Amino acid sequence: MALFSIGELIDLVVMIAAVGFIFKDSFMPVSKKSYEPLRDFGRNFDLENIKFAIAVTAPAIVLHELGHKFASLVIGIPATFHASYLWLIIGVGLKLVGFPFIFFVPGFVTHAGGTPIQNALIGFAGPLVNLILWIGPYFILKTRINRKYVPYLYVTQQINMFLFIFNMIPLPPFDGWNVLNSLINLV
Repeated sequence: MALFSIGELIDLVVMIAAVGFIFKDSFMPVSKKSYEPLRDFGRNFDLENIKFAIAVTAPAIVLHELGHKFASLVIGIPATFHASYLWLIIGVGLKLVGFPFIFFVPGFVTHAGGTPIQNALIGFAGPLVNLILWIGPYFILKTRINRKYVPYLYVTQQINMFLFIFNMIPLPPFDGWNVLNSLINLV
C-alpha cells in the first residue's frame, strides 16, 4: 500500500502552489509593498517572492497536515490528505482583490473511527509539528549560522508560532476543539 495516493500528491502540489501565490507579497520589504492587484496583475509576478513564500509557509502547512496523517497511520487508522479547494479559491480570490486579511483553510486530513484518546492524539499531532517548527528555529537562530538563512528561519518561526496558537484555539473547527472534545468524550 502506498503512503500517498496520486490524488493526495496532486492535492499537495495544488495547495503548495496556491499558498505560494497567496503569500508571495507578504514577506517583501515595506518599500516594495505597493501592489495593486488590478493594475499589477501579471506585471508583478515575482518568482523569487513565490519561491520564498513556498519555502517558509509550505513546510508549516504541509508538515502540520502530514502530522495528522502519520499519527493516524501509526495508530492504525487509515487517513487521507485533501486540499481544501473551496478555501484555496477563497484565499486566491481575497489575494487578487487585495483584501488586507486572508483567512483560509488550505488542507485537511480525514480519518474514520478511533477512540477518544486516539482522536485527541491525531488532533494534537498537527499543532505539535508547528510547536517543534516554532521552537527549533528559535534555538538555531541562537547559534552561528549563515546569515542568508536567518530570514527563512525567522519567518518560519513566526508562522509556526501563529499556526500552533491559532490551531489550539478550543473552538470548532480548530484542532484545539478536536483535542478538547476528544478528551471530554474520554471521561
